[in-house]
Amino acid sequence: MEYQVKPAEGRLGILLPGLGAVATTFIAGVEAIRKGFSQPVGSLSQMGNIRLGKRTDNRNPLIKDFVPLANLNDIVFGGWDVYEDNVFEAAANAKVLEPMLLHSIKPELEAIKPMKAVFDKAYAKNLDGTHVKEAATKYELAEALMEDMRTFKEENGCDRLVIVWCGSTEVYTEVSDVHQTVAAFEEGLRNNDPRIAPSMIYAYAAIKMGVPYANGAPNLTVDIPALVELAKEKGVAISGKDFKTGQTLMKTIVAPGLQARALGINGWFSSNILGNRDGLVLDDPDNFKTKEVSKLGVLEDILHPEDNPELYGDLYHKVRINYYPPHGDNKESWDNIDIFGWLGYKMQIKINFLCRDSILAAPIVLDLALFTDLAQRSGMSGIQEWLSFYYKSPQTAEGLRPEHDIFKQLIKLQNTLRHIMGEDLITHLGLDYYEDMVEESL
Repeated sequence: MEYQVKPAEGRLGILLPGLGAVATTFIAGVEAIRKGFSQPVGSLSQMGNIRLGKRTDNRNPLIKDFVPLANLNDIVFGGWDVYEDNVFEAAANAKVLEPMLLHSIKPELEAIKPMKAVFDKAYAKNLDGTHVKEAATKYELAEALMEDMRTFKEENGCDRLVIVWCGSTEVYTEVSDVHQTVAAFEEGLRNNDPRIAPSMIYAYAAIKMGVPYANGAPNLTVDIPALVELAKEKGVAISGKDFKTGQTLMKTIVAPGLQARALGINGWFSSNILGNRDGLVLDDPDNFKTKEVSKLGVLEDILHPEDNPELYGDLYHKVRINYYPPHGDNKESWDNIDIFGWLGYKMQIKINFLCRDSILAAPIVLDLALFTDLAQRSGMSGIQEWLSFYYKSPQTAEGLRPEHDIFKQLIKLQNTLRHIMGEDLITHLGLDYYEDMVEESL
């Protein structure tokens, strides 16, 4: 299939449900980068290179110079939040970025005020929303969100919009009959079905408006049959779920290495402390279960214990997250990994990762917004599995097992970019170089 990639002309509006620590760190970061105060470290779209052709061709452009991404100077920010603080106030409250940096871009941040959010306390019991939309039905709430998108696009002179969910983790939800078809889902919206979460209302409204949607939380959102069907029908790009930042990022780096060397694993114990709004929400067991399911599937899908029972058949995997306010946005994780090698001799790996959750998530938001916009302009509708590089629990077509190995995910992403731009895919086989040498010597 050949893709006709439309140019990134005009302004791109990036709309963010949830203007908390992650979203405000992302917005403030882009504003600082635009003013030349900082660099977009951690952003593959801005600082990553991509090899084109053979190694001997020495073609390694920056990704942003290879594919037509929206320019950072052509981006406009907006969003919704349950609190009415502007982005400067919200960023100051989050305490992720230094006050001096925030004050250097204060006018730009103060100008971004949240729209009233769609909120249901049943899905985030530890939050008390005060800046919330009121309507008789969930369908009317979806219509109100669509009107927000129209108004934002018009008032800000945007040519295109993209939505990246940066809101809280919702309580654990499983697919049920109301999620199966578009007709059943719309009927559920009209009847205020309690199984339709706020994030689903945002996603439905976005897809109906033709706006691509990336899900940054482990919520059941666009990964339900009804919204997958609607995305295909409307030609809208969707992806998810759950930004891959701290501990899970480490797992998708370390586990593939152990598997590659055929080293066995008996157990992997993971513990976290986190003190921001996300930590507060996850302090509720129902919300934690959503995150736990997202995090637990990673090792199984990398190691395939059913194919390697001698190495991984008895793996014990435990994950814990604890709310600890003094740490704020500075997440700390501990991993104890019990491994065994030649003749079954036991060894251990211990990882203590003192990370900054929003600092790791902000460049993911940027890349997802830009790449999702690229996908939409390329006519790539439906599930964008090539963006699984950024997610803890990548969304795939029904029946497909997700790929969690970060190195394979990167190859998938880069080959997708090569493919849509008409470049040869790279397999890393490398035999052709040596076969050519043999032929030349004959």
